[in-house]
Amino acid sequence: MSTVHQLRSADIFSLNVFLAVATHLSFRTASIELDITPSAVSHSVKNLEQRLGVRLFHRTTRSVSLTDAGARLADKLRPAIFSVAEAMQSVEGLRDEPSGTVRINASEGAIDMVLKPVLARFLREYPKMHLDIVTDGKLSDIVAGGFDAGIRLTEAVPQDMVAVQVSGPVTFAVVGSPAYFASHGRPKVPQDLYRHDCIRFRFDSGAIYRWEFERKGVVETVNVTGPLTLNHQPLMVSAALDGIGIAFVPDHLAEHALADGRLERVLADWCPVMPGLCLYYPSRRHVASGLRALIDMMRIS
Repeated sequence: MSTVHQLRSADIFSLNVFLAVATHLSFRTASIELDITPSAVSHSVKNLEQRLGVRLFHRTTRSVSLTDAGARLADKLRPAIFSVAEAMQSVEGLRDEPSGTVRINASEGAIDMVLKPVLARFLREYPKMHLDIVTDGKLSDIVAGGFDAGIRLTEAVPQDMVAVQVSGPVTFAVVGSPAYFASHGRPKVPQDLYRHDCIRFRFDSGAIYRWEFERKGVVETVNVTGPLTLNHQPLMVSAALDGIGIAFVPDHLAEHALADGRLERVLADWCPVMPGLCLYYPSRRHVASGLRALIDMMRIS
């Protein structure tokens, strides 16, 4: 007669370590996520492999990949660990005061626009809470990455997620310095941008953003060129202030420079308006009290 495998505390730790390595396919990244040393991660995985009597990872000096046994264990383990975490989260609401850690994955622009304004107040009102915020320019799988929630443009939120609106519409702006426009002229229509020095934006995927415009149902996409490419929108604003060229950024990043005249806006009637930002989390997940408190503080009416 078979018996249920009895888990020890060391087993639970080892399984968490294994799942972190399986998710990231990196011992070092797993060590950062778990806040332990890479050698501790390696030792834990080795002990688990010895206990199970199977090899879980193929390891070389350049890569880590799952064996068939490792892939099978990961597939079985993820929902089990999720169920345990969900069970623990389900009783958090019984506490009088939210506590614990909330992990958020968000783009840099989203952090600046909707998280930064509430951080100090949230941590002051909930001193037992810890926020772990990861800046990520890609649309990462927040479940696989071990995040409680993500923040992205509404149109980028996966359909199987619960989405909470945390910002109003986002308007983009084409901006440049008065000195630049005095020297190079002002574009009147999007196609004029081909004759200008533009500051391009590179996604974390490596793709270059093509500037998108719309007016009265007419859509224009311009693959601009210029002397500078960046993957950091605030730096694009700084470059425009220095007269390097024209930038295309969410207007809240340039609002102060526009207000005091250090930057000027062009093509305003062509600039798109996006639906805004949402905080999102898995629909099947119990919402921990800490995340609920953060949502309530960020939610727009």
